[in-house]
Amino acid sequence: MDPKEIHSMIEDGLSSSYVSVDGDGTHFEAVIVSDEFEGKTLLERHKIVYGVLGDAMKERIHALSLKTYTKDQWSKLK
Repeated sequence: MDPKEIHSMIEDGLSSSYVSVDGDGTHFEAVIVSDEFEGKTLLERHKIVYGVLGDAMKERIHALSLKTYTKDQWSKLK
């Protein structure tokens, strides 16, 4: 699977202000900034992303490392 495809899936399925996906075809790392994460635990945020990726998480993505932030959290990191 291409990182660009994961990037597109996340952007299409999640209201986000920033998405970055890197990977080697089976192992990926994504940074996602979305207001949809507001008030959500880390586990809830990851479940949202897994839901957006659907069957690709079961069939085409071997490993995915996620860093999920709200816009407010992201602005404090920069």
